[in-house]
Amino acid sequence: MAKGNNVYKDAYNRCLGLLEAAGSLPSEPELGATLGVSRTTVRSVLARMAETGLIAWNKRDKKALRKPCPDDFFPVAETDSPSEIIERSFVRRLLGAGAEAGTQINELELAREIGVGTTSVREFLIRFSRFGLIEKRRNSHWVLKGFTRDFALELTEIREMFELRSAAAFAALPQDDPAWAELDRLESEHHALARAIATRFNEFSELDERFHRLIHRASLNRFIVDFYDVIAMIFHYHYQWNKADERQRNETALQEHLAYIAALRSRDPAKVDAACRRHLNSARQTLLISMPETAGDAEIPAE
Repeated sequence: MAKGNNVYKDAYNRCLGLLEAAGSLPSEPELGATLGVSRTTVRSVLARMAETGLIAWNKRDKKALRKPCPDDFFPVAETDSPSEIIERSFVRRLLGAGAEAGTQINELELAREIGVGTTSVREFLIRFSRFGLIEKRRNSHWVLKGFTRDFALELTEIREMFELRSAAAFAALPQDDPAWAELDRLESEHHALARAIATRFNEFSELDERFHRLIHRASLNRFIVDFYDVIAMIFHYHYQWNKADERQRNETALQEHLAYIAALRSRDPAKVDAACRRHLNSARQTLLISMPETAGDAEIPAE
C-alpha cells in the first residue's frame, strides 16, 4: 500500500471540494496549509486538475474552467489512510467470524490479508486494545474479550456526548469549508441508496460509517476522532449480530440521516441537537436489541 498515494488522492478530493464550494482556489502555500500536505503534493494535485480540464494553471494563475462532477473524485476507499484501511479490514474480518469472545487474532495473518506491514497492524491493535475489547497474547497473537451490554451502554453515553458536540461544531463551519461539499456527496449517496433500498440495504453500514466520521472530524478534537475506532466496531457493524429486520432498520436509519443532514444545513442549534439526539437514541435501541442477552459472557481461553 502506497501511503503517499492515499495522501495525494485524499488531498485531490478535498481540493475538488474547495473548488466546488468557492469556485476558485487560493495560492499554493495556502492550499498546502489547508490540505495539510507538501508543496510538491499541491502541485501534483493542480497538474491533474489542469489535465482534466477543471482549471487553467499557469504558475500562480489558476482559473476555474468548470465545476467538479462525481466522476472527478477518487473513490473514498482509495483516499483512506493506512490506519483507516486496517481498521475497516479488521472489523470486517472479526465480525465476519462472529465476534465471539475468545476469537483469535493473528498479526501476521491479518497483515497478509490486508496487504500491509505487520508493524502497522501491531500498532493498530495496541492502540485499539486500550478499549478493553482485545487482549495481547504471546507470539503475535491477540484474543477478543467479547462485548457486554454494560460496555455497550457505557459506549452510547460517551458517543452521545461526543457527537452532540461534533454536530454543533459542524453546523458552525464556514460555508466554504470542504466538509459541506463532502456532505453534499454523502447526501446524494443517501438518496441513491434510498431509491434502491430493497436490494442494496446491506450497503448502508459503510455509508453510515463515512457520514458519522465526517461529523466527528468537525470537532477538531483528536480524542473524539480517535474514539471513532470503537464506535465503528460496535455501532456501524451491529447488524452482523442480528439479521432480523435488517432492511427496515437500515431504511429507518437512512431517513434519520437525511433529517440530520437537513438540520445541519439549517445551522439552527436546536434543530441540529434534536436531529442528532433522535438518531443516536434510535441507534442505542437498535444496538441493544441486536445484541444477544449473553453477549460477552463466553469464557476466554487461558493463554
